[in-house]
Amino acid sequence: MFTLLSPSRRQEILTLWSRAWPIILSNASIPLLGLVDTAVLGHTPDSRYLAGVALGAVVFSFLYWGLGFLRMGTTGLMALASGRQDSAAMSRLLLQSLTLALVLGLLLQGVRPWLGEVISWLDGSAEAQQLATDYASLRLWSAPAVLIQYVVLGCALGLGKTRIVLLLLVVANSLNILLDLIFVLGLGMASQGVALATLIAEVSAALLGSVWLAREAKILGLGWPASWSEASQGWAQLLRVNRDLMLRTFALLLALAFFTRQGAQQGNVVLAANALLMQIIMLSSYLLDGLAQAIEGRFGQAYARDQQEAVRVVQAGILLSFGTGFAITLMIGLGGESLIQLLTQLPEVQETARQFLPWLWLILPLSVASYLFDGVFIGATWTQAMRDTLFFSAFGYLLIWWLLTPWGNHGLWMAFLWLNTLRGLSLGWLLYRRLPAVFVWRSTPS
Repeated sequence: MFTLLSPSRRQEILTLWSRAWPIILSNASIPLLGLVDTAVLGHTPDSRYLAGVALGAVVFSFLYWGLGFLRMGTTGLMALASGRQDSAAMSRLLLQSLTLALVLGLLLQGVRPWLGEVISWLDGSAEAQQLATDYASLRLWSAPAVLIQYVVLGCALGLGKTRIVLLLLVVANSLNILLDLIFVLGLGMASQGVALATLIAEVSAALLGSVWLAREAKILGLGWPASWSEASQGWAQLLRVNRDLMLRTFALLLALAFFTRQGAQQGNVVLAANALLMQIIMLSSYLLDGLAQAIEGRFGQAYARDQQEAVRVVQAGILLSFGTGFAITLMIGLGGESLIQLLTQLPEVQETARQFLPWLWLILPLSVASYLFDGVFIGATWTQAMRDTLFFSAFGYLLIWWLLTPWGNHGLWMAFLWLNTLRGLSLGWLLYRRLPAVFVWRSTPS
């Protein structure tokens, strides 16, 4: 008989929620930081500061979000190793991921001479481009700390230690917000103040996370591999997973950068308005992604042990994710205009943002599946499928934008809607092919 909330599903929902709520709260602080950045700059006398940070932030979408594969790959591999209770694999993964983070963080310093050229491609005004270059050059010094923090978060999520994720991100982002207010509103440093605040907060988070990781490794009995041959095992799998995730992430970020560039070509006001709306989307997506990140670790551990348990994890995630997505959409529908007024005092930016706000009412519910299934595929390290479906979705996004170019910014938002919709549909189809029981909603044994 069909039973949506059988005893086993109810129990799994409670288990998943106990892991998810600390991540949801911590993730909420991440876009809150972006909202504060936007709000403090939105109250400066000129929109060029907001436009400059919007352009500079795109660079770090590539450099930091693009290297977020370190977090995702570590989560999936740690979850599978934890589910198998393979302490040797966990030790190797920890050492290898930290090594990779340090090497990549140092190599990124070589990007600095090309920051101006990259930002010029985004096609903002000359003043906004110069502000963005100065902002990005300062923030780049935090690269090693950011990547170490990714490894710490990946280990925590893979092990199901989600409360430390809450502690680390809330401390770091609270510090960032406080420094934003001091540097920008107190000292009048504008975009440079935002960059310096973020740099200090990112280094502080890495130091705090490293202390926790060393303590956790000691509790779990993780240590140095016994030999060089043992230490070198697993590198091929780690690099393969991270390669697929890197390509997938950079394709997604190229799509977001394209969105920013097309907005910039329509002037600083449209660029700033799109940035405001994107901050609202990011706030919503981080909440949904909190559930997805809880699913990553929980599904990986379950999939390594028992397929039926793994099915219950996904079904619980579906119920939680779509319920949360509906609630978020309702709140944005009721309070979106008030939030726009809170974020900026510039009348022309407020009016433009209100004009395109209704797109968010469609984008948010249609994006739920993409976040949810990303979590499932990361937990099982089905990373090649994630890469391929993103390529397919990005192609559809560009095609729809091209067809709707006469619609201007409305056509751009329609294309963005289809990017997320295609991601969810394609991942859902592949999940059905791999684990069809997920879509069978009969009563399950308790």
